[in-house]
Amino acid sequence: MLHIEDVPHRWLFPRLAAIVHHGGAGTIAEGLRSGVPSIVVPFGGDQHHWARILVKAGVSPYVPSVDKLTTDSLAKAIKAAVNDPSFRKRTESLARSIRAEDGVSRAVRIVNAYLT
Repeated sequence: MLHIEDVPHRWLFPRLAAIVHHGGAGTIAEGLRSGVPSIVVPFGGDQHHWARILVKAGVSPYVPSVDKLTTDSLAKAIKAAVNDPSFRKRTESLARSIRAEDGVSRAVRIVNAYLT
């Protein structure tokens, strides 16, 4: 483990074997975009929701929330994310779809449709 200050997720995440994070929406989005499996350790808010979504999508192994997390459960999840090729395969597939999407143009069309 290495503690670092601010580093852009877009630069960092593609260089990792797996991403362990809190599960905030922005971190989820950039993690998925990177094509690297995530391990979400939720501690509040919508993080539990995003953790369930990623597990259900098969791009993240399950770990309990931070108050129930153990070193063994985290180690098991990291090993699964790194060594089970299905996590990487599904995450890379989803990343290709995300990177191909023009989200800004789509959002503008949706907003305009409601305004007109």
